[in-house]
Amino acid sequence: MITTIRAAISVLMLLGFYVLALGIIGGLAWASVWLWQEHAGSGAAKLSYITVVVAFGVLVALWRVLRAKLDSASGLPVGPDQAPQLWHTVRDLAAEAKTRAPDEILLIPDVNAAVTEDAKLLGLLGGRRRLYLGVPLLQALSVAQLRAVIAHELGHFSGQHTRLSAIAYRGRLAIQGTVSQLAGHLSGWIFKLYAKIYFLVEAAVSRRQELEADEASVRVAGRATAQGALRELPVVDAAWGFYFERYIGPGWEAGYAPRDFFGGFGRMLAARGDELERLRAAEPPSEQSKWDSHPPIAVRVAAMAAMPEVPVSVDTRPASNLLPMFDQICAALAEKEVNYGGRKVVSWDEFSAISVVTEEQRTADQVYRAAARLAGSKQADLGTVLGIVESGRLGELAEQFFPDATRKEARQRFAGLFHLLFRVAAVRSGVAHWRHSWAAAAEFARTDGAPFDLTEVANLATSPETLDGARARLADLGIDVSVATQVDQIATAHGAEIIDGLANIKVNDSPNDVLILDNGLIMVPCPKSTDNGKKRLVALARSAPVIELAKQNVFLPFEEVASAVIVKSVPIRVDLTLHDGRRLSLQETWTGESLTKESRDVLKDAVSRYISDASLPTA
Repeated sequence: MITTIRAAISVLMLLGFYVLALGIIGGLAWASVWLWQEHAGSGAAKLSYITVVVAFGVLVALWRVLRAKLDSASGLPVGPDQAPQLWHTVRDLAAEAKTRAPDEILLIPDVNAAVTEDAKLLGLLGGRRRLYLGVPLLQALSVAQLRAVIAHELGHFSGQHTRLSAIAYRGRLAIQGTVSQLAGHLSGWIFKLYAKIYFLVEAAVSRRQELEADEASVRVAGRATAQGALRELPVVDAAWGFYFERYIGPGWEAGYAPRDFFGGFGRMLAARGDELERLRAAEPPSEQSKWDSHPPIAVRVAAMAAMPEVPVSVDTRPASNLLPMFDQICAALAEKEVNYGGRKVVSWDEFSAISVVTEEQRTADQVYRAAARLAGSKQADLGTVLGIVESGRLGELAEQFFPDATRKEARQRFAGLFHLLFRVAAVRSGVAHWRHSWAAAAEFARTDGAPFDLTEVANLATSPETLDGARARLADLGIDVSVATQVDQIATAHGAEIIDGLANIKVNDSPNDVLILDNGLIMVPCPKSTDNGKKRLVALARSAPVIELAKQNVFLPFEEVASAVIVKSVPIRVDLTLHDGRRLSLQETWTGESLTKESRDVLKDAVSRYISDASLPTA
């Protein structure tokens, strides 16, 4: 009952938004007419202009909402003939939850489960129901845990939480569209304040609905199983993120894709049981924002502890057992939902090897570019680096990579980079390869499978006195130094992450929005007006992958910076000198906006390793 009342309040507030809009427009219109009648002049004209702007903004937002199409069902439909056990389970759970079973079950490529309903007549009449199940959940959960997850989703049906979802969706569009249209106007602030209140109420309603659906999960699947399934969700989510970062990402960026896209995740889970157990041992998330639509998992688990236990049999089989020919279904889902974008599809063994070789070549290229600058040449290779060692200048090269170390320490630590350079050379020489592993990182080995340790020769290569011994050892190992060459002439944003951003930064006096990456800066020309700077930064960051953003705009890799001076701290001004002699001045404006409160400090930290001026910045 409480949830129903709160949902009704949410809908009433949504209607109130339209009433507010009509009230503001009507009031402005009345005031405009009165001014024209009593005090015709510039004041009346200005108020009439404001009235037209507000009315136009509201009408445009509503028109867009009326034309907006609700998201069509995505995912791979799985019928009763394809997965009879899954359908039997879902229908049994629906009967226990005292609700109508879904009309469709669709598999999706996410760590998620959800339900939707195409309700009619403002939610008075039910419509077509859909249940969405993420393949990663089917791979990671047991049958019992999946039953708990499905029971929770069906609880949304039995609680009639999905009846108003279409109205709420269009309502959010209307509110967001109106606020966006009227940004910068006084009336826009009124709408923005109302919108915040509405979204707070809506989030509170959603959190209450989640707790209510959890009651259905405990009642149908049992308390311990429901709690276990909840605790498992952040573990699966972390594993899925690791899978993409470690196994998919590098090869994907190189233009390749694995043949068994989803199957690899299942095999990784099976091979990394110890790591998953360590994740399970951690306390579930307990922090919450007032805008969150779900309560923290710790709160939900604690709430379940107060619910009565229900004796149920626990089915520990993998949830994927509910779908016969699971591998073929996963392949069909990948074909339908994964955008390969022209990438070459290869086996996991080849994909893993390509991933590691590509990443190591990028690091090698960074070393070669630094060596080329030191040697005064356009490009460099492994021979160039060995020549720098022979001339006694390895310390100068090494300190570019280890700026916090003394020159002697940097030279010693460069052995690690030599180890990488020699691995790349060994693979290119055909005497070594990378072996794929689900349990750990890919393994470097000889082509006959024997271990291949290059630590000794890497240490020999760091000193002019032992360099000849290193060259002889490389030749004995069959490693051809001449094949280890530079591939990329300039640095790219491959593998980079956005860590912050500043809007309306003056770059040599031209206004730019600047995204701060962990390996450089992306600079995009922007309007002189400082309004909506943070909004522009967020939109920019979401508009494309980082690598594409760097290609489409001006990208300054930090490795091109020769020195930096922090001229002023607040607002920050940083002067950069590049290796090619160019100078860039980055000047923050007083009225500029930023992604976070720490943006200024993040920029300072990013350039601190290049600071060459001993003077302190002024405040």
